[in-house]
Amino acid sequence: MAANGSGGGSDRQRVAQQRLRIIAGHLRRPADEDSAVRAAECKAPQSESDASAEGKTVPRRRQEIMKWNGWGYNDTKFIFNKKGQTEFTGKRYRLSGMILPGLQDWFENTFGASVHHKSPATNILNSSAVQPPNLNEAFVEELKSTGVPFSHDAEDRVFRANGHCLHEIFPLREGKIGRVPDTVVWPNCHNDVVKIVELACKHNVCLIPFGGGTSVSSALECPLEETRSIVSLDTSQMNRILWIDEKNLTAHVEAGIIGQDLERLLNESGYCTGHEPDSMEFSSLGGWVATRASGMKKNVYGNIEDLVVHIKMVTPQGVIEKSCQGPRMSTGPDIHHFILGSEGTLGLVTEVTMKIRPVPAYQKYGSVVFPDFEQGVACLREVARQRCAPASIRLMDNKQFQFGHALKPQGSSMFTSFLDGLKKFYITKFKGFDPNRLCVATLLFEGDREKVLQHEKQVYDIAAKFGGLAAGEDNGQRGYMLTFVIAYLRDLGLDYYVIAESFETSVPWDRVLDVCRNVKARIVRECKERGVQFSPLSTCRVTQTYDAGACVYFYFAFNYRGLSDPIHTFEQVEHAAREEILANGGSLSHHHGGGDRFKIKRLLIKRRRRVGVNDAAVITGCILTSKRWPGHPEPRGEEVILRSPRHVLTASPSRKLMGESSIYQPCTSSANTLPRPYHRSAGPLPYPVFHVPTSICQGKPLRLRTACHRVKLILGLYNVSSVLGPPLGARHCPPTVWLHRAPTSLSLYLHRGHCTQETENMT
Repeated sequence: MAANGSGGGSDRQRVAQQRLRIIAGHLRRPADEDSAVRAAECKAPQSESDASAEGKTVPRRRQEIMKWNGWGYNDTKFIFNKKGQTEFTGKRYRLSGMILPGLQDWFENTFGASVHHKSPATNILNSSAVQPPNLNEAFVEELKSTGVPFSHDAEDRVFRANGHCLHEIFPLREGKIGRVPDTVVWPNCHNDVVKIVELACKHNVCLIPFGGGTSVSSALECPLEETRSIVSLDTSQMNRILWIDEKNLTAHVEAGIIGQDLERLLNESGYCTGHEPDSMEFSSLGGWVATRASGMKKNVYGNIEDLVVHIKMVTPQGVIEKSCQGPRMSTGPDIHHFILGSEGTLGLVTEVTMKIRPVPAYQKYGSVVFPDFEQGVACLREVARQRCAPASIRLMDNKQFQFGHALKPQGSSMFTSFLDGLKKFYITKFKGFDPNRLCVATLLFEGDREKVLQHEKQVYDIAAKFGGLAAGEDNGQRGYMLTFVIAYLRDLGLDYYVIAESFETSVPWDRVLDVCRNVKARIVRECKERGVQFSPLSTCRVTQTYDAGACVYFYFAFNYRGLSDPIHTFEQVEHAAREEILANGGSLSHHHGGGDRFKIKRLLIKRRRRVGVNDAAVITGCILTSKRWPGHPEPRGEEVILRSPRHVLTASPSRKLMGESSIYQPCTSSANTLPRPYHRSAGPLPYPVFHVPTSICQGKPLRLRTACHRVKLILGLYNVSSVLGPPLGARHCPPTVWLHRAPTSLSLYLHRGHCTQETENMT
């Protein structure tokens, strides 16, 4: 073999490289040498002309096309013209260049705002207002030797110093710039990231990963108290598809690629991921992984955790990745579960292998109008129960429906306007829908044409059982299109003293209506108490459905004229809204992530102190079955577990336990629900209050058990029969009260197991 010389060695090296590539990912077999998708080596830095030639969405110098103190592209925004109409500028969207005749009237009527009172943003970034960089000279010198591009330019640093939280954008509009990164680096591949992380550890430098910059969790903010040099590691140049495996339907992709670029490149080869978050224009694959992102079409394609097959992450202790790319393993905890949602705190995601699918052959939009939000939620629940949800199904409440109607472009013809009027007449007059209560669900079906049409019929048949009427494809398509332009509206509002923000939660199905109702009411109440002069917009929509629950998006906005510190007021209202979500059984976030913002520090820590393990004030509202406790011979009625410091929610349907049958028959009327929590206008009560109607028990004895230290129960038509201690042999059991039907009203106070009562006769 030695006699073969260098020729034999090169052959062996070529074969070895080929085998390594096949093992690494089963390269797509090229049908054509020029068009094949191949494994990509770590490449040298590109020039700007090379980058533009590849058609990348976001260049290295983001300021060339992006706003520095607002959302999206420089050439795209909503404006009010002199004719009292709204225009959407630019040429990047289907709505671009269109006139929206109804938006200005809706805006002024909803917020009490006036187009004559304007609060314009600072257009030009003043570099002199940016603090000079705090450089670690030793780090910079070694960074130069790696060949990785970097910058200390003020504009580059400011563009990577914030996400899109309101408290981040608002100061920028006024030209106020706080702490920003001291250096920006642009690695071109995984190996570059390894070098940067090693140098950062060696020289005690802080790293903040930067993907698309769409964070709404303050994850990009630089701490004011940080004295070390801060480096923003921008992954935007790591934007290649390294290989496509057509046999296993997977693709290996660098984590810095932007969502729309990923879909465009895959579409060229006939594939897609189907992962379409609202921010997919600008958010990155690595950001999706780091925040456990969810997309609009998750019903068919799954959330990001369902799409990921393999992750490579660089940490201060080395590179973390699995040794194989099997679909599932049972050899201990899955390391991907630690990486997904870690938000850059454990390391930096550099490469991801994810599932792909052929581009769907057929796509169809649709919409359904319901008489009210309750019927719409019930329909979505039934669709989820039958597991026949289309690729996307989203339900808007009435206020959001009216908002969407205000965004409707000017009719292209008189005939179109006539048809719209005819539809409105049919729904409101002939069918009797109340325009102030109806709501709309938008639908998107994907797949083979025949299966899509069958699927569409099944969904519409379910909707009809809940009073739903098909409202056409145009409304569905327009609703889907508005997803990508609605973020530009916040900048328009800020131009006229209107603050707007959104947040989301995930919640079980039996809590959806309560969360929506209580959170919206809490926002309105908090705004009034904090001096907001005009009634706020408080609206929601159900955006994703699951077997056991749904994702709910909330939007709220208010006119901040007359407020001395509008951001502080906004944060107080948002904090109260998130507290309400937690109190009603929801999560802090469904897909935005936690970040470093106050909601995690103040809500979770406060909740742990107040609630704790022995005082678990988590709302359940469960209706259980009749059962006997050891040592207590008398029959027990329905068991209602109230474990909340201040709220009671809708009664859940009864649960069947092993070997037991339920005696509770839930009805469909409003009598089956527990009334809303009582709030005194003078301020919060020092104890929680529950209102329990007689219909819950249906004449049977009622057992109430609470884990709260102090609770007030207002019980219609009930009286205390006895106050019992814990069952024999039980420990740490909360106080228990047995109630029987009687012609009295009762206010019952429980304080650490001590019971007093107040009664009054009812006429």
